[in-house]
Amino acid sequence: MNILIMIGQLIAGLSILVILHEAGHFFAARAFGIKVEKFYLFFDAWNISLFKYTYKGVEYGIGWLPLGGYVKIAGMIDESMDTDQMAGPPQPWEFRSKPAWQRLIVMLAGIFVNIVLGIFIFWMLTIKYGESYIPNQSVKYGIVPGIIGREIGLKAGDKITAVNGKKIVRFEELISSKVLLGNSQLTVDRDNKIMNITVPGNIYNEVADYGIGEFIQLRSKFMVDSIVPNSNAQKAGLQKGDSIKAVNGQQVTFFDQFQTLIKANKDKQINLDIKRNNQIVQLPATVNAQGTLGFAAKGDEPTIAKEKYSFASSLPVGASKAWSSFTDNAKGIS
Repeated sequence: MNILIMIGQLIAGLSILVILHEAGHFFAARAFGIKVEKFYLFFDAWNISLFKYTYKGVEYGIGWLPLGGYVKIAGMIDESMDTDQMAGPPQPWEFRSKPAWQRLIVMLAGIFVNIVLGIFIFWMLTIKYGESYIPNQSVKYGIVPGIIGREIGLKAGDKITAVNGKKIVRFEELISSKVLLGNSQLTVDRDNKIMNITVPGNIYNEVADYGIGEFIQLRSKFMVDSIVPNSNAQKAGLQKGDSIKAVNGQQVTFFDQFQTLIKANKDKQINLDIKRNNQIVQLPATVNAQGTLGFAAKGDEPTIAKEKYSFASSLPVGASKAWSSFTDNAKGIS
């Protein structure tokens, strides 16, 4: 039942987008005195429709094939046009008789409506929720690079302070298009030494394939959150809330350090120093062949800041988000 509800919601959402898109073509054509013959949600292949009615010379309907929709405009050469319509001379109410600038507006009107709708949606969301973000200055432990981050030279504990020479205010800027879409310079503080690292232009596609976690993540301290039943962690006696302080005598502060140590001890027994109820407990544990013990870790909660906007000030913010979403998708496709 839930799947059917989700499918229904998807179809309803797409239907609204299709109707608004085609309405852009419809009203632009009518504004220039061009005759519109049909306005359909979904396709009426072989002239089969689920519903239709005619009002002021326009046939409105719902087709049976749910693959979009269309507006049939007199004199426009497309898949819905009657080819014999082109045999006669252009008529004043036909698309083909209009000047080029009017034809261009009619063709682009659907896209224009989609852009305006996107701006409106982001505007309303910004008014209601504002913006939540992680202040970059609060990232006191730096980052943990994934495979992609390590490939470009990032290391655990690096603090990224600027992009292309501009100071970073929000941590989320590091996973934005201005970084991922190429050839950006990261200013990195590594053990109080400042260096520059270049992000190559092809990194966006890699991040899209493998996930943002394989680029960078926040570095944090950790504790045991939940234990996998019958796992080596359970057999060793680990409990929720335990804080692992050392592995084989080597101090552990961050989860990435812990992961590195246990992956180096696959199929081996290790000794854990555990802080439990303000006391240190030593537990022997066996690492499995995958280099894990069998528990989920809980990291520190990042500092979250929130910025609220007025009705007027939220408009440029919403427009910027909509435009960034549009350009990011366009660049990602290309």
